[in-house]
Amino acid sequence: MVEQEKKEVTIVGGGCSAHVLIPFLSGAGFNVNILTRKPKEWSRKVDVQLHSIDGELQEVFSGSLTKISDNPAEVIPQASFVILCMPVCKYRFALHDLAPHLAKDKEVFVGTIYGQAGFNWMVDEIKKKFELNNITTFAIGLIPWICRIIEYGKVGVTYGCKDLNVVAVSPPNRFAELNDLFLKNMCERWLKKGSFVQADNFLSLTLSVDNQIIHPSRCYGLFLKDGGKWANKEDIPFFYRDYDQKSADLLQELDADFSKIRDSIKTKYPQKDFQYMLDYLGLERLSYQSESTDIRESFTTSLTLGAIKPPTVQLESGEWIIDKDHRFFTDDIHYGLCIAKWFADQLALDVPTIDSIIDWAQQLRNEKIIDGKKLLLDSESLTSEFMSGIPPVYGLNSIDDILD
Repeated sequence: MVEQEKKEVTIVGGGCSAHVLIPFLSGAGFNVNILTRKPKEWSRKVDVQLHSIDGELQEVFSGSLTKISDNPAEVIPQASFVILCMPVCKYRFALHDLAPHLAKDKEVFVGTIYGQAGFNWMVDEIKKKFELNNITTFAIGLIPWICRIIEYGKVGVTYGCKDLNVVAVSPPNRFAELNDLFLKNMCERWLKKGSFVQADNFLSLTLSVDNQIIHPSRCYGLFLKDGGKWANKEDIPFFYRDYDQKSADLLQELDADFSKIRDSIKTKYPQKDFQYMLDYLGLERLSYQSESTDIRESFTTSLTLGAIKPPTVQLESGEWIIDKDHRFFTDDIHYGLCIAKWFADQLALDVPTIDSIIDWAQQLRNEKIIDGKKLLLDSESLTSEFMSGIPPVYGLNSIDDILD
């Protein structure tokens, strides 16, 4: 395959990260296409503004889209790179929609900008179903940049990127080419930092968590404090700026439960390399080369997170309540905490904070996920099509089955 044939990329979904990827990849010489449910809202020209942490405009990067479509047949067959930019709970829907259109006669790199929830299990699922033998799978552990949308389909903003990014690749020997052709153009080329290192396995990314513990613990903390209900919109506290000690304690307890799982896996499989399977603060220090030790302070003092409110919906009574259908639940419970709970059950570990938050969420959403301390593996709340990402839904029934 000649070099130019590898310079065709299709971005799937129109999240914040798509607004950064388009200018950066286009500027690096890629033909960039987008598969989106909202093709009419996308401009051919897409800008990303680089702002200082104080909001000062520092630089503008411009890129162009070659094709904009809601039809995978128009933008997938020619792509050598396909990358998902959407909520985690939508990954499998998207992969099954685009899989019939992936080229079978050449290598295609299929990846995600945010590698939560066993992305390799999801891609292996379509590889088997659609007989795709030339797929190279990759997942980036955390979104490489702090980014937002200024004008959907036209202008994004980034406040910079992480100092270091972690990626898992299968087969692992394809990392070098993926890095040279693609990953270096995502941060390093433009922002002079943000290089990529390779994790030995996807499991390290699945169990190194940030959003999966930040979002549910904060929502649960708000529920415990205010009942998850507010009389007026102005009464709703800010998600991060008003971050209280109860929420910080819950996050720490949740991470401690995850650490039990991580430590147990490292003990059970000493021959495996899990150097990038990290706790919350360890992950933050690696990503930002920081020395942060105070979780609460890192949130309350953040300028980029300060204006964010919790996900809420208004009732007919005029009151505001936590939005139980938000991705903070569908992503971070069903494709986050439930996966961790499955591992805990496999390892016979007691994880009380994971249990408490799943139990709270299932009551809020009228689901059956957990009974006491046991995950209900046969429940429709977990097994209905694409409802959750626990390993058994992929036919993986033991930890041995999922080690890559």
